[in-house]
Amino acid sequence: MCGIVSLYNKRQAPVQQETIGAMTRVILHRGPDDDGFHLEDNIALGFRRLSIIDVEGGHQPLCNENRDMWIIGNGEIYNYKELQHWLKECGHVFHTDSDIETILHLYEEVGTDAPKHLRGMFGFTIYDSRNKRLFGARDHFGIKPLYYVETEDAIAVASEIKSLLELPGLKREVNPTSFYHYLTFQYVPDPATMYQGIYRIPPAHFFVIQDDRIQLERYWDVEFKPDESKPFSYFVEGTRSIMLESVDKHRISEVPRGAFLSSGVDSSSIVAMLRTFEEVKTFSVGSDIPGYSELDYARRTAASLGTEHHELVVNAQQYMDELPRLIWHQDEPVADPSAILLYFVAQMASEHVTVVLSGEGADEFFGGYNIYREPHSLRMFSHMPDWMRSSVRFLAERMPDQVKGKNFLIRGSKTVEERFFGNALIFSEEMKARVVTEDIFHSEHYRTPWSVTEEIYKRAQAYDDVTKMQYLDIHTWLRGNILMKADKMTMANSLELRVPFIDTKVFEFAATIPTKYKIAAGTTKHVLREAMKDLLPAEIKTRKKLGFPVPTRTWLKNEFYKWAKELIFESNVDHLINKAYVLYMLDEHREGNADYSRKIWTILIFMLWHQIFIEQKHQFGPYVSPNVEIRRKKDSLQQIG
Repeated sequence: MCGIVSLYNKRQAPVQQETIGAMTRVILHRGPDDDGFHLEDNIALGFRRLSIIDVEGGHQPLCNENRDMWIIGNGEIYNYKELQHWLKECGHVFHTDSDIETILHLYEEVGTDAPKHLRGMFGFTIYDSRNKRLFGARDHFGIKPLYYVETEDAIAVASEIKSLLELPGLKREVNPTSFYHYLTFQYVPDPATMYQGIYRIPPAHFFVIQDDRIQLERYWDVEFKPDESKPFSYFVEGTRSIMLESVDKHRISEVPRGAFLSSGVDSSSIVAMLRTFEEVKTFSVGSDIPGYSELDYARRTAASLGTEHHELVVNAQQYMDELPRLIWHQDEPVADPSAILLYFVAQMASEHVTVVLSGEGADEFFGGYNIYREPHSLRMFSHMPDWMRSSVRFLAERMPDQVKGKNFLIRGSKTVEERFFGNALIFSEEMKARVVTEDIFHSEHYRTPWSVTEEIYKRAQAYDDVTKMQYLDIHTWLRGNILMKADKMTMANSLELRVPFIDTKVFEFAATIPTKYKIAAGTTKHVLREAMKDLLPAEIKTRKKLGFPVPTRTWLKNEFYKWAKELIFESNVDHLINKAYVLYMLDEHREGNADYSRKIWTILIFMLWHQIFIEQKHQFGPYVSPNVEIRRKKDSLQQIG
């Protein structure tokens, strides 16, 4: 796991070592073990390394036999041994056992089709001096981040936005449209970021930088192919088989590894499968507020599976103390409170291991979110003609709020495209009109959330409603929230996180499971639960998903109230946000008149991000967690022993 930076000078002038050095140094946390640079013609490659595979020989940038191609890469390729064997038969000569060198020779053999052959998580850049171009790609689902920016003088690509912000002359400005979407989704959807002019390389895309411009092209797409001809048992057996194979693939490393463990079936399944191959260290985190902790469940699961278990309790003060630095690590505002707890469990794990496996992706692939049951509960409305549904909606929207069933009637009278924008829907359009300033709300930058989801739903027209929801979440929630926080919070602690559920082979199989087997028996991801039941304690099979619950609802009434009020007053966002209304929500929440916790938190995280990155009131620099040194010392002692 590493951090990469690529820089192309459009003036055809040599890149300054100081520039690429500064851009690489700021992501020291992504690779505290080593750095490397290659400067040639008008390009520069910068690299930070966290040594995982070929610890002794995997220094980057790496070159081919003729030294006319160079590569830097971030991630892990789990089928690199098979590819390496094939490429050697084709005549390629390898100088290392690095998975990243395999990508370079693969590019020599198949060109821009190279990413299609890769199984893993990755973001990489190749300098092809034969064709005078930079070529690179991001993995199929967006596990590893990759951003780019184009200025008057340069085009740059990097693992983190903070590297791009080191470019001379780059302005730090908020993208107003991204801000609107953030208020809906609690993150900024692809391909934009919260910064004007900075974009993500979308998942499953490659890029080519040549002749002073950057071009993006999709190399793969998500496609569901439900197979109604197979019995339930086929999918249960197949799920167990493909997941065991994926977990085994994800074990590859030359450093200690472990796993995150919460209370649910996803992480517990990963631990149980990993336990079939080796002894396992597990790590859990919880808060000190009753009802907001999974530690008891995780502890019992760990005991049942026989792991070496470690746990941590986080209180409000600890959370608050770390929050500014963690927003700096995130690069963008992501208003998911669980991201911060993820940082703490990663920090604890980094004392013991360099690699952790986790359960992200199971819900999107196997149909696990409770909201996926909604199409079944609303099925009566599907039999109504359009005019009747419109009438129900018209009448329901005019009912008093206290009328029981009002929301059910409104949601039932809408299509899935109208009602579902992903797992988070923070502010409605009506509420946005109160939160943002009037000038901004009525400006040319305003876009409805439908402008984000419309094209995605168009590509999913042939699917049933549950599959449409999965398809949307894979293209929005998974990459914008789940994987973003997973990468940034673990890499903040120089810890590599691997996600065996989010694997191309796993998805290919999961995509064939009919909806009737995913949402069944009164629960979600039914096939997965049945596939794992013999590996797990019985109570886990039906346990309700919690997912790192954080007591922000309570903290905003008590420990966080004063801080929140000061932040609202001090942040320089009056041109964007109606602070009077935010203060009103904060006080209403404190008095218990309404639960505005998610909405308030979304605004507060944006304000703190704005202070750090736009106003630059808080200064952070290259940083490596002290736990990394603790881990290194333990590894050294083990080697001596």
